[in-house]
Amino acid sequence: MPAELVCFQASCRASYPITEVIYTCPRCGGLLEVISREPLPDPAELRQLWRARRLSNSPLDQSGVWRYRELLAFLEDYSQVVSLGEGNTPVLEAPRAARWAGLDRLAFKHQGFNPTGSFKDNGMTCGVAQAIRLGMRRVACVSTGNTSASMAAYASAAGLQPIVFIPHGNIAFGKLAQALEYGAITFQVEANFDQILALVRVLAEQLGIYLLNSINPFRIEGQKTIMVELLDQRDWRVPDWIVLPGGNLGNTAAFGKGLRELLAAGLIPRLPRLAVIQAEGAAPFYELFRRGEGKLEAVRNPETLATAIRIGDPVSWPKALHEVRTTNGLVEKVSEQEIADAKAIIGQCGIGCEPASAATLAGIRKLRQSGVIAPGDDVVAVLTGHLLKDPDYIHRYHTSDLRTPSGQRLVSRYANPPRVVPCDPDKLAGLLEDLRSE
Repeated sequence: MPAELVCFQASCRASYPITEVIYTCPRCGGLLEVISREPLPDPAELRQLWRARRLSNSPLDQSGVWRYRELLAFLEDYSQVVSLGEGNTPVLEAPRAARWAGLDRLAFKHQGFNPTGSFKDNGMTCGVAQAIRLGMRRVACVSTGNTSASMAAYASAAGLQPIVFIPHGNIAFGKLAQALEYGAITFQVEANFDQILALVRVLAEQLGIYLLNSINPFRIEGQKTIMVELLDQRDWRVPDWIVLPGGNLGNTAAFGKGLRELLAAGLIPRLPRLAVIQAEGAAPFYELFRRGEGKLEAVRNPETLATAIRIGDPVSWPKALHEVRTTNGLVEKVSEQEIADAKAIIGQCGIGCEPASAATLAGIRKLRQSGVIAPGDDVVAVLTGHLLKDPDYIHRYHTSDLRTPSGQRLVSRYANPPRVVPCDPDKLAGLLEDLRSE
């Protein structure tokens, strides 16, 4: 086998065949990671190979994940890959957002350009490939939205049966609509994300269903390619900071692993610093990082309008903590008001994103104001989801009716409400003339 599953816990490091259907270490209960035993080609050869594949019409090469398959050595038969053209997401300059945050320049790596509109597709193509390799017929996930959309699409494309468990009443309709449209059997459970995940892990083992949440180490393998693609797009120039939102912390684990592997392969000369931004109402990782020791203390009832990161007991926290510390990174939290304002500013750049993504810009501004990030630092923020994932949030913000989960009305500082006007050409002409002076 070219790779194996290895326990992430330094005190254990037990290894298992890549074909075992396990998500945590049977010996100690720790998280698992995929470790490749295949030697990589020379860095210059890899860079040239990956760049050449951009011109290829092969579906495998056109995927922004499988293009970098030398770093995905767990799969031996690529006929098991189901690709929807994932990855290939742009790096967008955002001068207005940079000025607002207090930076000279800022770029967004926008994962909302993926097939189902979020970064989950990068991981799901790998997770579903592994499910096919294992002979699974049914796959499941617990989701606050994006995971369910992605899993439903990739499972259906592969001919598998997708089963989705979501917290009842705590999912954006744009995301729920995707899961339904892609054919997922959908259960709305009267519990929060963390409670449902504990339930589904038991059900999956009992019924032989393959679990595709970020506890699945093959999901992490796909998501690490986001960093590979980013560095490739930057001609291997390493930024000072990579800033991302923190929910279940799978991306933090994946980004750190990918960056460490690039460094070990000689593809980059140093590691960027990771900055993970959480919402105030769902910030257990921030509290753990602030304490500096001990284990993560779960938030029993996480609350934030940024539904993608409304997670109180993130399963990937041990990996995420290791990656943040390895990169000399940090963790910050931001308020609902700060997220809402940042989201509106991103929209004014002509870019747009879902609320959780905007936590990145809010965090950057906060870290800039505290002096942690310097104005001239090279910063890339990862936007994890598409603007239309949660259109209700947008409408409520711009009509000054956005409220926190506790009912407090947020201030719509950058509101752009629709105007009700009469069907009268003279009056409309007058209104348009008035707008010239604004």
